[in-house]
Amino acid sequence: MKNLIPLLAVATLAMAGTGAAFAQSSAPSAPRTRTVCEDVTVQDTPKDSHQITGLAVGGVAGGLLGNQIGSGKGRTLATVAGAAGGAYAGKKVQENQQAKNTHVERRCHQVTD
Repeated sequence: MKNLIPLLAVATLAMAGTGAAFAQSSAPSAPRTRTVCEDVTVQDTPKDSHQITGLAVGGVAGGLLGNQIGSGKGRTLATVAGAAGGAYAGKKVQENQQAKNTHVERRCHQVTD
C-alpha cells in the first residue's frame, strides 16, 4: 500500500498534464501580425519636368552652329534646322539625365498570418 500512494500521485499528475496539453492544442490560435519591409528604388521628381532648360540651351547652341553654315536663305534654313535639332537633342539629354536621379526607400507594411 505504501508503494501504491506514490504511484497514484504520479499517475494523477501525468493525466492532469496530458489534459492541459490537449486543451491547449484544441484552442484556435490568434492571428499573428508581422511587419514586412522591402527596399524600393524610386525616381526623384525633376525640378524641370518639361525639360525646358535642355530645350532652350540645345536650341540656342544648334541655332548658333547652323548659322555658321551657308549664306542667304541657306543660312536661315540652316539656323532654323540647327535650332530645331539642337532643341530636340537638348531635351533628350536632359530627359536622360533626370531618369538617372533615383534613391532607395524602405517601405514597410503589416501582414497578418
